[in-house]
Amino acid sequence: MHADQLAGIGDEAAAALPEQIAAITELGWRGIELRAVDGLALADLDSSRFLRVHRAVRAAGLRVVCLDSRVGNWSRPITAPPTADLRELDVLAERCASLGTRYIRIMSYLSDGLDEPEWQARVLDRIALLGDRAARHGVVLLHENCSGWAGSDPKRMLRLVDAGGPCLRLLFDVGNGVDHGYDAVDVLQRILPHVEHVHVKDAVGSPGHAEYVLPGDGNARVRDCLRMLLDHGYTGAFSLEPHLLTRPHEGLAASDPAPFLRAGRRLEELLQAAPTGAA
Repeated sequence: MHADQLAGIGDEAAAALPEQIAAITELGWRGIELRAVDGLALADLDSSRFLRVHRAVRAAGLRVVCLDSRVGNWSRPITAPPTADLRELDVLAERCASLGTRYIRIMSYLSDGLDEPEWQARVLDRIALLGDRAARHGVVLLHENCSGWAGSDPKRMLRLVDAGGPCLRLLFDVGNGVDHGYDAVDVLQRILPHVEHVHVKDAVGSPGHAEYVLPGDGNARVRDCLRMLLDHGYTGAFSLEPHLLTRPHEGLAASDPAPFLRAGRRLEELLQAAPTGAA
């Protein structure tokens, strides 16, 4: 069992922080990933509300494994100015220092109708800008294989790593391939040395029409991905993001922690069945 590596994105279980913490605690896990509290993105919390978040997480004895930003996500195409992204990065970097983590999740921008060469050039320039800002703050940006220029193409992911410098690494979500139309194992094989954080979900369906299920019950090859990561000696977090009730890009929020808890128990079972030694 890899108990110290288990974590979950809190608002996948509940909107309110006490219920987020309760769900993680009920699973017996030590790690929490923070994205939103009471429907507000972590960077949008005022200082007093953030202080309450900080105190509650510390009082529960939880380790914060990552902060999830909106930088480069589906709501911010590459044609938008970098102002909002830089502001959010500045706020979250300060909150990373307070919470004891160095990781901030980002994505790589929708095109907003640009042709591919212009889209690529702008994304790589923006990532270089963000990587420089991250270096000054002493944080690491984690690019997720989701929407955006490098969301589903491992060659592009590696280009991002080069553009972002030492402060950009990769977050691999084992379940995103179903919705975005690629084989997770094939992509993971090609980016494995650069992966520093993992999200776990599973799905059935077709690109653009994914339906989310318990880890291991879908077509995302979750077992194979977990096995590959552990065989490679991966020591980062396995952070549960089951999307069974919460899907921010669809405006859906969790109203019952029970599905999250079921997904957590399933993730434990999958990891128990996986090999424990590095290849």
